[in-house]
Amino acid sequence: MNRLLLAAYPQPYRSRRGEEVLACLAEAYPGRSWPPAREVAALVRAGVRARARATADDTTRPWWLDGIHMAALVLAALALVPYLQDVWHWALHIDPGQHAIAFRFAGWYPWAEGPTRVRLLPYGLLPLVCLIALLRGRAWIALPAAAAMIWAGATSHGRTLFGDEGKAGLGYYGLGTPITARDLALSGALCAACAVLALCRPSRLRRRSYRWLAPLVLALFVAGSLHVISVSPTFQRGLFALEAVALIAAWVATDATGDHRWLIPVAAVAIIRTQAIVVRPDAFMQSFPDLVVLILLTAPLPALAFTAQRRQGLARTR
Repeated sequence: MNRLLLAAYPQPYRSRRGEEVLACLAEAYPGRSWPPAREVAALVRAGVRARARATADDTTRPWWLDGIHMAALVLAALALVPYLQDVWHWALHIDPGQHAIAFRFAGWYPWAEGPTRVRLLPYGLLPLVCLIALLRGRAWIALPAAAAMIWAGATSHGRTLFGDEGKAGLGYYGLGTPITARDLALSGALCAACAVLALCRPSRLRRRSYRWLAPLVLALFVAGSLHVISVSPTFQRGLFALEAVALIAAWVATDATGDHRWLIPVAAVAIIRTQAIVVRPDAFMQSFPDLVVLILLTAPLPALAFTAQRRQGLARTR
């Protein structure tokens, strides 16, 4: 189990010092397959810092381009979250019946039983294609998928293709923020980010391993098999914890390098969610008080900016 902790470190570090770290853990905690929680947190934090320094030291691409790439990945994941269950059911030809994610009918696909209002594809397939393409650095594939998201949300011509959920389906409710497919701020920002990436040379984009798809497959499996939808309290708590961990990781990376690239995806998500609250205050779920939500959305931005400036100031004085 200790080897799982090494996954937090970049490959060069694992090759040079991985066995040394494992030997130290075995000597410090004999007979234990997993160190204490405090040691786990320290190792993961050191791994995130090592990855951040390796990323910042890579001169293949400018920091702002890498930041836009990460922002596009986060926005694609944000758009996919409400439709995890739907995509899983479509891929495995499962008729969810009463577990449908709040549509007016259950017979969504040609193989489904129930009312005859049929759609051919799930809307969630668009952000899924976009996310996978961006993970592999294929912005020219992600761009048309993001443009199709705008088309599905802005028009009524695709009802047979995507059904009602392309227009009025439940959106993501992180921190009580309703974002539906009709909210073009999310799909528009994603499309703009993909356009910027597509204009760059493909070799300048970071290509992540297919192993990054493992958490995505796990999320699809959990949402589809357990019929957990995006408005479920369990779903909300789990996603809130995941996002808190991601924000802490962004702060650790910024503190380690003084780089502003991790500020870009955090700012993109904060702007999209704040816009959703301002445009549709009546749809706010009140999972937290309004002021608390706005503070939680905006507080990471100055915190990351201050951390980056402080780190750069310390680096100049050395």
